[in-house]
Amino acid sequence: MLKKSLLFLSIAVIGISFNACKPKSDAKAYNAKAADPELYHQSVELLTEVIIHDIFKPPVASRIYAYSTLAGYEAMVPGFPEYESLGGKLKGFTKSPEPEKGKEYCFPLASTKAFLKVARTLTFSGNFFDDYEKTFFKKYEDMGVPEDVMERSMAYGDSVAAHIMRYSGKDKYKQTRGIRFTVTNLPGTWVPTPPAYADACEPEWNKIRTFALDSAGQFPAPPPPMYNHDKKSAFWKEANEVYELGKNLTEEQKNTAWFWDDNPFVMNVMGHVMFANKKMTPNGHWEAIHMTVCRKTKASFEKSVEGYILNSIALLDGFISCWREKYRSVKVRPETVINAEVDPKWQPFLQTPPFPEYTSGHSTISAAAAEVLSYIHGDNVAFTDSTEYKHGHGVKSFSSFREAALNASISRLYGGIHYRSGCDEGNRCGVKIGQEVLRVAQTRKKNAVAVNK
Repeated sequence: MLKKSLLFLSIAVIGISFNACKPKSDAKAYNAKAADPELYHQSVELLTEVIIHDIFKPPVASRIYAYSTLAGYEAMVPGFPEYESLGGKLKGFTKSPEPEKGKEYCFPLASTKAFLKVARTLTFSGNFFDDYEKTFFKKYEDMGVPEDVMERSMAYGDSVAAHIMRYSGKDKYKQTRGIRFTVTNLPGTWVPTPPAYADACEPEWNKIRTFALDSAGQFPAPPPPMYNHDKKSAFWKEANEVYELGKNLTEEQKNTAWFWDDNPFVMNVMGHVMFANKKMTPNGHWEAIHMTVCRKTKASFEKSVEGYILNSIALLDGFISCWREKYRSVKVRPETVINAEVDPKWQPFLQTPPFPEYTSGHSTISAAAAEVLSYIHGDNVAFTDSTEYKHGHGVKSFSSFREAALNASISRLYGGIHYRSGCDEGNRCGVKIGQEVLRVAQTRKKNAVAVNK
């Protein structure tokens, strides 16, 4: 009996010695490698590619970016003590599930997993994600993330993604599908425009739940100059400005209009043949601007992820606010009145998008994004934007985000698709929206943002 006990004791000692000699995983080392922001940037680029391929309308694209980046942010938070959940801050949003205490996680991995899970769920082309993920997650294995930590971290990312999807299911998106806008044909009101004469885009978007704004109407634009028969009125002054400018555009004005076109579905007509080009949405453009500056400044993983969620909230709330005004004032596009009463052969430089004119969506969301990105990166960060160079839209350099936003705004006047008031008032509302996002959606535990309402 004694010999048997000694034998078991010897085996136990050998087992302990063997385990003591096994190399322990270096959590600090692999987490540092996993916190490479380029992995997250590439995942956002994938989502943008899918959004272009699936031809999501700009308001809908803003919703996809918002929930995807919210998932990525929330799954990151437990691993970065200076940040905190947006639960209880965003409208109707509760805190995400907590990771299991005492267990080892790779939170950068959990973050990208949550982002990709929601992005896949809210888009159509799952094959893009299948191809991407075949090699993507293996990169974390190569960094030395242990198998059990890999499984636990990805499971945590999935649990956060599920929490975000439950949140998304209550934003009234499903209830607003398939509702068509009734064109009244009243003088001065919006009607479909050539060449596609498409139905109005997302006429019920003002009913979508906001993230940071208390409602779609929190920052209303003043009433615009509306159509009348007096050719000396404010309305006709603006309409004539669009007409004359369109006939005498400089090359720089043309380049500016084209640079910010961001029309995801441009219809081309050649005789009896019609075909469409698919391009980036305006919100995709601003997500890419954040990415560009992150890469330029070598921003950390956590700062990059924080910037994406705040930017996405500003873009989504900007679209909701702007779309409320569009379908409240239902203002006619310049092309319609100029063709009917001034010059039937006049065409805008850009193709008129299918929704009412006032206010300018580009102006609103660009100004909102610029406020948020100025907080993330600084007020006067110069950058060169080559986002849509591959789509033939050129390259432009800016001294700040706000300069870029103003350039995006005036581009719509140059494009012949907006009056000046639509651009100016959209910009003013966008600034207020961006500031409100920073006030409400505070991500950092210290140094709370002070902004003027």
